[in-house]
Amino acid sequence: MQDKLKAFERLLNIMDDLREKCPWDRKQSMESLRHLTIEETYELSDAIIEGDIEEVKKELGDLMLHLVFYSKIGEEKNAFNVADVLNGICDKLIHRHPHIYGDVEVKNEEEVKANWEKIKLKEGKGKKSVLEGVPKSLPALVKAIRIQDKARGVGFDWDNETQVFEKVKEEIEELTLEVQNKSNKIEEEFGDVLFSLINYARFIGVNPEDALERTNKKFIKRFQYLEQASGSDGKIMGEMSLEEMDKYWEQAKQIES
Repeated sequence: MQDKLKAFERLLNIMDDLREKCPWDRKQSMESLRHLTIEETYELSDAIIEGDIEEVKKELGDLMLHLVFYSKIGEEKNAFNVADVLNGICDKLIHRHPHIYGDVEVKNEEEVKANWEKIKLKEGKGKKSVLEGVPKSLPALVKAIRIQDKARGVGFDWDNETQVFEKVKEEIEELTLEVQNKSNKIEEEFGDVLFSLINYARFIGVNPEDALERTNKKFIKRFQYLEQASGSDGKIMGEMSLEEMDKYWEQAKQIES
């Protein structure tokens, strides 16, 4: 524990030095750091998906720096300091885990999540909606996941995965009909299909964001093989038929398996 505290203190001291002596660090504001923090978060996400634990460690360090940076700026504004930030999250965790720090009993993780959302509702009594806690700037897919989590937390959910899959099929049928009719509701119905699929993913224990990113990476790997292998055979992308390209695609799949 002492080593951990010393390491954190070292980071705080370095942050003080940088803020005082480095022209770039001194110039930064919460607004200028925001997009960099988002970028660092995505880099951490990449490392986690790749299973690169060493890179995860590095990216966590980058994010930790950002958290300390924001806290330093808050202190300069006489708004809050890093101690306020840490004590705030400690108090929140204690309050939202009454099954550990209180006398509430839970049977499983689902009850923990449900209690969490109920406690949050009580904390935010000034809020008009359970969904106000979902950031507006989240990417649409991630936002859908959080919206569904929030709704589930207050009991608005399907009973089982069979019901959800039936809803997926229903939404696909509605989309197909709108496409056939060439109506102006195609985009809306397509969104309904995606939302229902994200719901189904939740019921079968799949994170749709992670699943889609893995498929993205798989496609990139196969497509780059297609480019490299066809180029080695003297063929030019854009001049091959789909049938020719599909042969290289199948080769890429065989190599993977």
